[in-house]
Amino acid sequence: MRILVISLYYEPDRCQSNGPIIRALCDDWAAAGHDVTVLTSFPHYSCDAVWPEYRGQLWQRDRVGNVNVIRSYIFVPRRRGALGRILNYLSFNLSSTLAGLFSGKHEVVFVMSPPLTIGLTAYVLGLLKRIPFCYNLQDIWPEVAVKLGMLRGRRLIAFFERLEQFIYDKSRKIFAISDEFKQNLLGKGVPAEKIEVIPNFVDTTFVRPLPRQNAFAEAHGLTDSFTVLYAGNIGLSQGLEVILDAAEQLRARRDITFLIVGQGSSRDQLLADAERRGLANVKFLPLQPEADVPWLYASCDVALIPLRRGITENSVPCKTYSIMASGKPYIAGVDEGSNVWKLTTQVDCGVCVSPENGAALADAVLRLQTDATAAQAMGRNGRAYVERHFAREAITERYRLVLEALVNDRSVPMTGQASWSSE
Repeated sequence: MRILVISLYYEPDRCQSNGPIIRALCDDWAAAGHDVTVLTSFPHYSCDAVWPEYRGQLWQRDRVGNVNVIRSYIFVPRRRGALGRILNYLSFNLSSTLAGLFSGKHEVVFVMSPPLTIGLTAYVLGLLKRIPFCYNLQDIWPEVAVKLGMLRGRRLIAFFERLEQFIYDKSRKIFAISDEFKQNLLGKGVPAEKIEVIPNFVDTTFVRPLPRQNAFAEAHGLTDSFTVLYAGNIGLSQGLEVILDAAEQLRARRDITFLIVGQGSSRDQLLADAERRGLANVKFLPLQPEADVPWLYASCDVALIPLRRGITENSVPCKTYSIMASGKPYIAGVDEGSNVWKLTTQVDCGVCVSPENGAALADAVLRLQTDATAAQAMGRNGRAYVERHFAREAITERYRLVLEALVNDRSVPMTGQASWSSE
């Protein structure tokens, strides 16, 4: 099977959310004997600029392991804003579509969102190559953008809602990462037979329980304090101000350290806010190399999964499974009834508090610090559950089997003609 994969980020770009997922999928499909080609952008995530060695080019062919990679131009704005973000996405749409035309013969297109607009590239290439495309839904847009205030204006919202429906209509399969996502799609009229619910996963041999006292902890001064870790994207949807609120509540507790690790559009603002509040109990670290991720989790006592109120039903953070695999308990700021809330209640692997509630977060930190026995039991519960249900090999195989069945089903017509209108 010849698979064309489209992803905004790919190795060596260090996007901690979707990056490891798409790399693992491609590696495992290639290991199973399939020919995999990835269309991606020039690396830019970790520094908000295209890496120097890739500048001045339109395309570059590469090979990562057994996977063919075609990197293409992307516009990276100097200033963050809605217009810059749109140009960022659309520039990749154009360059990756052109690159895809000369990428060789393929039998199926697999595209990972966000952004929503990446589905257009998959549709166009599927149409021109007369092959089906599958859409992997990691976040439900534009709903999340509207709730966060990133997308405003009735006409603009309606435009992206029509774009969303168009992509759902034209995709042969939609991979939803939770039952909540499936219900959202069904409510929008997507046929049930088009939806495959396959959760995200974690490499349980890579992220695993490791000694709390280790070289990473020593290097960053984490050996003598109860460390509360947030690792991941520092953006609008996470609402990381709540961590600063909790740290302010616990500023007198010198034995508790809040550690924020990552990159994102809100990082500079969060750093300035922490400095303005004089929060000596908050540390920041940049995005860490992938090899250090297991030791990063090993160096904490509890990890955080914060999200803004009202969007948790449309988001299943990948970090949830990494925390569970590391054998650490977590505190999740999520709405009652959301996927993470249900998982936490079922497995007893962490504590859920109301979103954007610094006092509740601070109380949960103290509770887990005081009851080490309960915290350790939560960590063991999470590790055991993720080994049974979210291990990498089993999940990537489920994707592979669906793609193989789709390619082998020659009775279904290929991608149809465009019929979407913004009117």
